[in-house]
Amino acid sequence: MVEDTKKALKTKRVAQEDFIKFLSSLAILMLGMGLWLLAAPEGLSDSAWHILIIFTLTIGGIIAKPLPMGAVSLIAFAVAVITKTIPLQEAFNGFGQSIVWFVVVALFIAEGFKVTGLGRRVALFFTALLGKKTLGLSYGLVATDLILAPLIPSVTGRVAGIVFPILQGIAESFGSNPNSPSAKRMGQFLTLTAFQATVITSAMFMTAMAANPMLVAYSAKQNMTLTWGSWALAAIVPGLVSLIVMPLIVYWMYPPEIKETPDAAAFARQQLKDMGRVKRSEWTMVGTLGLLLFLWIFGKEIGIDAAVAALIGLSILLVTRVVAWENLLKMTIAWETFIWFSVLLLFAAQLSSHGVIEWVVNLVEHHFLGFDWTIAFPLLVLLYFYTHYFFASSTAHVAAFYVPFLLLAIGFGTPPLLAMFVLVFSSSLFGGLTHYSLSPAPLLFGVGYVPIKTWWLVGFVISVVNILIWFTIGPLWWKMIGLI
Repeated sequence: MVEDTKKALKTKRVAQEDFIKFLSSLAILMLGMGLWLLAAPEGLSDSAWHILIIFTLTIGGIIAKPLPMGAVSLIAFAVAVITKTIPLQEAFNGFGQSIVWFVVVALFIAEGFKVTGLGRRVALFFTALLGKKTLGLSYGLVATDLILAPLIPSVTGRVAGIVFPILQGIAESFGSNPNSPSAKRMGQFLTLTAFQATVITSAMFMTAMAANPMLVAYSAKQNMTLTWGSWALAAIVPGLVSLIVMPLIVYWMYPPEIKETPDAAAFARQQLKDMGRVKRSEWTMVGTLGLLLFLWIFGKEIGIDAAVAALIGLSILLVTRVVAWENLLKMTIAWETFIWFSVLLLFAAQLSSHGVIEWVVNLVEHHFLGFDWTIAFPLLVLLYFYTHYFFASSTAHVAAFYVPFLLLAIGFGTPPLLAMFVLVFSSSLFGGLTHYSLSPAPLLFGVGYVPIKTWWLVGFVISVVNILIWFTIGPLWWKMIGLI
């Protein structure tokens, strides 16, 4: 009887969600048709106006999620081609950009962590090393994410697929269960630190999050080059400081009831023992990853593009049968990324070439006239950062705001490279604000260890701390090493 009631309620909830999605799709469609019939604003051509409409409604669709992101992007692409807003051949050229293939191939390579068990072994190693106290256990989870971040461009894959299952297993072994008062024993603290850690590590490496290469591509359009090595070098000092400070702040705000966890280290050691010796496939994975890091760091000097380096690594894993082609064909996240990434980069290029970005910048710029850049730029950064409360996707936020805000900052007189680095790192750090602001957030929040009020409060406090660390220590470090 109880199960039947649950199934009925679930069916009803799904039907309601589908109806809401249908209404949001209809609203977006009607809005688009209405805007299309309006004359282009002064300063924009008809084609530029139509591109802006399609792009804006695409971002709206990504936020409202009437369909998956890839489906929304593909429909927008079709509309742009069918209406001849973008010429056919020019439109399809967007799918051949090297940065797109770099992201997709990196997602394929990350599959090796899963199938070989290497990711789980790394997590258990740090748990065994640092897990005698709950605070040490949190640093073990942080260290795991830090090691995996350069090599797994899926935030969800890292924290929800590798780190969290181990976290939850340990928490429950100490009687800390979700959706109960016992969550405060350990699970709440560890969930908060694991999530905020992945927000920070996502800012530290170009390959740590799928939206990061978008920032590289958008910056390149403004003649500012970001390589894998320069990104990692710029982020390493503020990133490590944030990773050290963050668990201490969460520990101070919401200390776990259980402080000592000797059994956690023993649990991890037993799990490692059960896994057995490192397998040949794991050693192959380690060697391939070492080669990849070398090529990504020094690729510019030896003439190997990041995408080519990724293809070399994937080829090694395929030839050695560490990953199977059949598994890659089933990786829907990679193929969906290929669609939405290509389409959003296409629209970004079209918005720029048709003068839409310049038009938007001119509309906003006059509000900051008379301000020195040292005042205007911090205000602009805070606006860029905290408007993420209105976004459920870092990708949508970056696609809509990064280039206009970058050009505005430069227009105020902000040193271009300083503006780029601050906005680039903000584009990851703002992901820690809410329970919907980064892809793994709904998954971790939905488990039930952390109430919404706690999640939002910690997210805001850590955001302030990250801003203070990254944008005070960061510029000093960047100047010291000659990046700005």
